[in-house]
Formats: sequence, C-alpha cells, structure tokens
Amino acid sequence: MVKIRLRRMGAKKAPYYRIVVADSRFPRDGRFIEEIGSYDPRKEPAAVTIDAERASSWLKSGAQPTETVRAILKKAGVL
Repeated sequence: MVKIRLRRMGAKKAPYYRIVVADSRFPRDGRFIEEIGSYDPRKEPAAVTIDAERASSWLKSGAQPTETVRAILKKAGVL
C-alpha cells in the first residue's frame, strides 16, 4: 500500500519533516517514491509547504495519508 507520511529530518531535538509518498513496507526514513512537501513544527505558526497538485494526484491514485498528514492536508486545503 502506498502511504503519504512524514519523514523525519534535522538534528537531535530539532525535528523537521518532509511529506513523502512511500510504500508502507519501507522504513520511516528509508526509501520513498516522491517528496511532495515539508513541515516545520518548530516555527510559530508551523511552516507547511505542500505541492497541492501532486498531493491530490496521489490521493486520487489511492495513496492513504497518515493521521498527522491528513490533518496537515486539511489545514492546507488539499482535503
């Protein structure tokens, strides 16, 4: 199954996430198919950049977002 999920980046105790499309069998920070955005929770307000066109394309293709990514996509107006 293809999932849209967060990939953790950044230093220890300074997380920065990339929103990626990946096969659910791959590890969290492992191989992925495509990067469609980023999420920085440390900024106020949290910085979110999403390629809405690619995200909606993947959702139409059957990719399932995780709960966190679903909330981010709703705030960005993709869902």
